[in-house]
Formats: sequence, C-alpha cells, structure tokens
Amino acid sequence: MRILTLCCSFFLLLSCDWLATPESRTQKLVEDELRGIDWNDVDQYPLFEGCDETASKTDQRLCFESTLLENLSTSLQDFRFTSDTDLQSTIHIDFMVESTGELQVVEMQNASALQGQIPQFREVIINSLRSMPRPEPALKRGIPVRSRFRLPMEITTNRNG
Repeated sequence: MRILTLCCSFFLLLSCDWLATPESRTQKLVEDELRGIDWNDVDQYPLFEGCDETASKTDQRLCFESTLLENLSTSLQDFRFTSDTDLQSTIHIDFMVESTGELQVVEMQNASALQGQIPQFREVIINSLRSMPRPEPALKRGIPVRSRFRLPMEITTNRNG
C-alpha cells in the first residue's frame, strides 16, 4: 500500500508539467534556448566592403581588423602631432561596432600622459573612426548585434626642437 501511495504521489508531481498550457511550454523552451546561447561570441564578425562573409570567423576577424587598421593609418597620416617631451606608450582604444555599423570609441586606456602632451589625440581618433566606411555589423543568429573590440596603438613621439 505504501508503495502504491508513493508511486501515485510521484506520478502527480510529474503530471503537473503535462497540465501546462502550450504558451507556458513555449516560453520555457525559449528561456532554455536563450540560456544556451553564448552571448560573448558572434556568428559573423563585422565586415567592411571587400571582406568575404562566407570566410571562416578567424578570416572574417582578420579582414575586419586589417581593414580597420589600414583606414585608421591612412586617416592619421594627415595629422602632425607635436610634443614637448619624448613619449613612448601603448594605449588601448576600446571601441564598439553598433548594430547599425557605426563605430564608437568607448574608452582609451593608458592615454593620460598622451592627453597632457597631445590634447587633441582623442578627438582625432574619434573623428578618424567616424570618417571610415561603415562596416556591416556583427551577426548573432542572423540578427545585427553590437560588438566590442580593443585596438592597441603604439605611440612614439620625439621632442620638438
């Protein structure tokens, strides 16, 4: 008798899920699916024109980074920075590629010494990113998403004089 009561109790606990509405079951499946997605990785990196969207993710990232560096280098060649002291520093530019493809500077690390010597540097970098051709945004499950990148930049200046 105890075994029968235990089995019935166990069956009743399990049967609660069978009484759930189709909407609640669908909601549970969606929640489970969302928990299983790796939101720190994208299915396709942002791509500039000329980058192959069918290439591997590694090749996509390399194409994006090299095109970005090419455009940034070309843009920075137009500027002549002057400094009162010799500087040698690596700064890290954190930027976001928005879901619209717009490039936004988020933060510049290790730029305090540079800011004192070349106050217009941050603005020049921001304007250089804005003037670049707009990339196609990163994709996650076919949906455009924001993606964040870090660009190290070696800065070396020689004193005027």
